[in-house]
Amino acid sequence: MRIHVTRFATIAGFLIALGVVPFTANADPSIDLMAACAGVTLENPTPNQGCMDVMLAYMEPAVVPIELDRFTLSSYTYWKVVSEGWANVFDVPNGTPIRQIEPGFNFVIATDTESTPGWIAIQGGGWMRAEDIQLVQPSYFTGVQLLQPLDQWFGWTMFDLFPASQPGGSQDHNNNPLYRKYSRFNVFAQVAVDDIIWYMIGPDMWVEQRWVAIAKPTERPEEVSGRWVAVDLYEQTLVAYEGDTPVFATLVATGLPSWDTREGVFTVWDRAISDPMSGAAGSPQAYALQSVPWVMYFDGGISLHGTYWHDGFGYRRSHGCVNLSISDARFLYEWLDENPPDDEGNPLSYVYVYSSGVYGQFGIAQG
Repeated sequence: MRIHVTRFATIAGFLIALGVVPFTANADPSIDLMAACAGVTLENPTPNQGCMDVMLAYMEPAVVPIELDRFTLSSYTYWKVVSEGWANVFDVPNGTPIRQIEPGFNFVIATDTESTPGWIAIQGGGWMRAEDIQLVQPSYFTGVQLLQPLDQWFGWTMFDLFPASQPGGSQDHNNNPLYRKYSRFNVFAQVAVDDIIWYMIGPDMWVEQRWVAIAKPTERPEEVSGRWVAVDLYEQTLVAYEGDTPVFATLVATGLPSWDTREGVFTVWDRAISDPMSGAAGSPQAYALQSVPWVMYFDGGISLHGTYWHDGFGYRRSHGCVNLSISDARFLYEWLDENPPDDEGNPLSYVYVYSSGVYGQFGIAQG
């Protein structure tokens, strides 16, 4: 069942009635958690009892993960080309080369992995030696639908970590629990240590900005209406809105340095359930990707799309596109499809790309 959030109270009550969300304080969107901990500062990082009580009651954000796109995740197998130099594609196993794949960041989709030992049939025709390609598992990460206003910040951890016990400190393996990669948390306070922001996510639990990604609200641009998405380049997050109401949030991976995702307000001008992508031919940055799923073009050849070749959401990784998990991309593709059409019959959907901080200062990952 796919649920579209329109009003916090309505969806919260509906999900609680279904038993999807336990009836806890976390389902109440009216509590201002950050206000309860407003007295926490760098000079006085110890929360008072009122703040402590709020943290213990609201350790996790009031959200519901979207459903996995199990069809796409299970229908294909994705393989990275790992051969040195040019990789041959043959007409039949042990046959004649019919084309070559140049060195670069290249992926193919298998259509037959079992009939001929040592050989893999690939989408588009042809066979490759199994030794020239390597199976890659796509990410099962999903974003979340919101049961609370986004004035209450929440975020995800980018890797396995133990929160520090004080702002500016080292990870505290002895006193704090392990937060796995993509764990979610509420933000109760923030302080700056040597120009680096630290977030309080629980009693004596602090994480620095470079360890996490935070979902934050932004104002709707004047020209934007209906259902639209905001991509925060600084946080590497995406928030989907219905009018002025945030309803969905997730992690993304945008353009690397020299491939920066351009800021501005755009409209989705074309869409495809799947599309091949390639670029930078003849250079060390060459890439070729078969059947990229759930593609929404918004800035020339730049798009929102599903990503099967990495699980590094929350860091910059792309050649300018906005990488999403496969499940997140399908959710947005279908959700935005319900917008009213433009003059050409396509759903009129806006993409607002901006930065809530000094873009590019932190969070860069190669790959």
